Amino acid sequence: MLPVPDAQGLRPTPDRVRETLFNWLGQDLTGMECLDLFAGSGALGFEAASRGAAAVTLVESNARVAKQLRDNQYRLDACAVRVVQGDAFAVAAQMPDASFDVIFLDPPFAEDWIGPALEHAARLSRPGGAVYVETDHALTGADAPVPASLEIVRHARAGAVHFHLLQHRSPGNGAA
Repeated sequence: MLPVPDAQGLRPTPDRVRETLFNWLGQDLTGMECLDLFAGSGALGFEAASRGAAAVTLVESNARVAKQLRDNQYRLDACAVRVVQGDAFAVAAQMPDASFDVIFLDPPFAEDWIGPALEHAARLSRPGGAVYVETDHALTGADAPVPASLEIVRHARAGAVHFHLLQHRSPGNGAA
């Protein structure tokens, strides 16, 4: 177990949820490029790296948490992992379109960031790519902030946490 600093809003993804997520994604992420936009503990990104991802970018705004991520990266000798300290939305805005095969979105539940985060994910994910979203509510219904280029393909709940797997629609298969 890696050390996780005590920081407001930081909720490491439970083991059971991570296990389900990586069953959904497939156990082998060899060669994939991944983004954890609200890294927090870094559990999702480090797990992706351990499953063969070629590159994993962890974005974290809290300086103390980002330092712990770098310490954990060093401890694990996680060469594929890159830690970026900064505002998730500002960092995402600077990234090129269609840069990632898998994007993890687990923003603080107290903030209303799912809509803007999904907009960035829709732009940053490659056609056919996966976007994982963890929220305190289901992303269903007419008012769900899911961009037309993303489709919810899986949804589950563990306690108060709803987690979703979305797929970036390839051009020509219904994407707007």
